[in-house]
Amino acid sequence: MVMESAYVVKDGIAVVSFDNPPVNSLSAAQRKALHEQVLHAAQRDDVQAIVVTGGGGPFCGGAEIREFNTPAQKASPTMPELIEGLDKVDTLLIAAIGGFAFGAGLELAMALHYRVLGAYAQLGLPEVKFGFLPGAGGTQRLPRLIPMEHAAPLMLSGAPLGAQSAFDHGLVDILSHGDLLEDTLDFARKLIAAKAPLRRTSALSPRMESAPADLFATLRADIEKRTPGHKGKLSIVDCCEAAVTLPFEAGREFERARFLELLATPESKALRYNFFAERQAAKIAGVSKDARPHDIRRAAVIGAGTMGAGIAICFMNAGIPVSLVDTQREGLERGMATIRGVYDTQVEKGRLTQEARERALQRVTPSLDLAAAVSDADIVVEAVFERLDLKQQIFRDLERLAPKGAILATNTSMLDIDQIAAVTAREADVIGMHFFSPAHVMRLVEVVRCAKTSDDVLVTVMQLARKLQKTAVLSRVCDGFIGNRMLQRYLQQALFLLDEGCGIAQIDTAMEKFGMAMGPFAVGDLSGLDIGWSIRKRRYVEQPEMIYSRIADRICEAGRLGQKTGEGWYRYEPGSRKRLQDPEVDRILHAHREATGVAQRAVSDEEIVDRLMLALANEGARILDELVAQRASDIDVVYATGYGFPVTKGGPMHYANTLGLDEVLARIRKYQQGYQGGQWQPSPFIVKLAGQGASFE
Repeated sequence: MVMESAYVVKDGIAVVSFDNPPVNSLSAAQRKALHEQVLHAAQRDDVQAIVVTGGGGPFCGGAEIREFNTPAQKASPTMPELIEGLDKVDTLLIAAIGGFAFGAGLELAMALHYRVLGAYAQLGLPEVKFGFLPGAGGTQRLPRLIPMEHAAPLMLSGAPLGAQSAFDHGLVDILSHGDLLEDTLDFARKLIAAKAPLRRTSALSPRMESAPADLFATLRADIEKRTPGHKGKLSIVDCCEAAVTLPFEAGREFERARFLELLATPESKALRYNFFAERQAAKIAGVSKDARPHDIRRAAVIGAGTMGAGIAICFMNAGIPVSLVDTQREGLERGMATIRGVYDTQVEKGRLTQEARERALQRVTPSLDLAAAVSDADIVVEAVFERLDLKQQIFRDLERLAPKGAILATNTSMLDIDQIAAVTAREADVIGMHFFSPAHVMRLVEVVRCAKTSDDVLVTVMQLARKLQKTAVLSRVCDGFIGNRMLQRYLQQALFLLDEGCGIAQIDTAMEKFGMAMGPFAVGDLSGLDIGWSIRKRRYVEQPEMIYSRIADRICEAGRLGQKTGEGWYRYEPGSRKRLQDPEVDRILHAHREATGVAQRAVSDEEIVDRLMLALANEGARILDELVAQRASDIDVVYATGYGFPVTKGGPMHYANTLGLDEVLARIRKYQQGYQGGQWQPSPFIVKLAGQGASFE
């Protein structure tokens, strides 16, 4: 028998190991090898038990996602054939789970008779994050091992389960605090000596003894409230209910049908696209193979406002000591209060112990002395107000004060970083790190490479972002980089739609129904309307060819700057974020329309979505054509992780691909005939690709 990996027999116990590094995914070849080895061992007279291990690595990371919807997925044994085949084996089967068992890896482990788990290992069924559900018996077996009120939420969140919780719930039989394989072999010997039964999970009853009677109805209602129409989540609840109402085999067939149905949906394809897009974003083209990352042992953050405090928390959470600098004592104290408040909230919610809070706070040093704060910093992140002259002065100071070789980063969201770098004699050390607010929560960091940024600095910051648990996307310097440059075109169309007769709430609601986390006007109120006002005033001078409706200026001129003033596009009660429509805004909008004389018309929600999405995609194509972004999928990562774009639609570039670029081009040309049609200039890149019948890659 030809096998990918050998198995050994010791004291009547066969040890079969995965051999598909780095995560031991269940590829077609791995499924075949594992199936053959277990069946071969089970037929031997000298084998009384079979232990399945991850070898020297983790147990199993799940299915090979790249094989989905390919012939390899259907190659025998398929995943269900492998797992159900193991369920029928008449020799004791024991999983020795180290590292992690995710997805199909956990489904396989649950089909074995017993499970031993490393004390620091994690288990999980993350399929919902890819738009589908566990499709090899997971929804049927998990509720037979742990109570349904824990099983269903675990699958609906896709979150990992720690070893102790897995043991407490009954998902595993023992925890190993030492040598996992030796502990599992010892456990197997005890099972053999005790003549332990073959405990088939499929023969167990679902654990509903402590579940609320209305559990499934409550779960469905929560899904519709938080993620309306999420097919993957609703199907998981349906399968959990089937585990209770149907025999095991019928429930498994019900699950498999739902799995295959979901696998073919656009939502699942988009989620899988995002999964690989995030990993691709970490790859930088054209970097010297000799580039070496710096050690980042200590950091400094300049500016103790909301953003600066959030960035400091990122370093603190990563275990990197950080100095937080401000010129004003009052501002510094506010920043420190913000930091303490974040950790206090985590303690209150049970996410952090008091001891861990104290350790984290020991990693931040508040300072009013810039020279002292940066004297031993390996990286300095400037996070002050968006004024070019202010940032340039800070970088002049840093040239004198920061140690030789220290990385000088700016958190600017729009400004020309080359102009900031140019005031120093160490331009190779300057780079952009554009965090998104709140910085300790939002995953995205745009890493902006300047004209003279060194490869060493670039590689260091990309690696640092991962240590800070951020998703880093590389951008070149331009006004707004990737995300905010595209956002200006999105907001431009939203304001034009107001001119033409749309309501503020209509536009926000249409975009939220499409899947955006918040509509454009609600986002503006949250972030502060003065930010956009400042950008527009600068662009009126620097880019007069880009036209904006002046309605947003009229709102700001009335002192309505968003939630922080209690009034913006909406009105807000003190202490509340609930949007309330305000007759005063209607009056300002009516006066603006009267003054401009724009013809009013009824606009459909479909047109609202179309114009805003195509505005993003068209500007994204220009960004690609100018080599500001490395690839279309990087742009989608920016929008999915930083701008609330629905991950079930991939991102603006993926969305345009699903429409077809010929159709995108046709619609843009249609909009050229409408209001402010001169602002709709098709990207030459879209014209080229549409002519070739191609897509963004």
